[in-house]
Amino acid sequence: MNGQNRKDLSPGTSVDIVLKADQRTGKLTSGIVKDILTKSSFHPHGIKVRLTDGQVGRVQAIKTK
Repeated sequence: MNGQNRKDLSPGTSVDIVLKADQRTGKLTSGIVKDILTKSSFHPHGIKVRLTDGQVGRVQAIKTK
């Protein structure tokens, strides 16, 4: 799953996000979703989330167990 659909995410989901500062390089940051910040059901660049450690970015991948 690529993180463009809001219905695929919920608090507690393990994801890879790209932070605003890392958008040019594409460097990914892993973490657990705390809050979903994008209100729309779809976003072409990824749904914006806040991780449990406070970092905010757009979801690039949803990790499966």
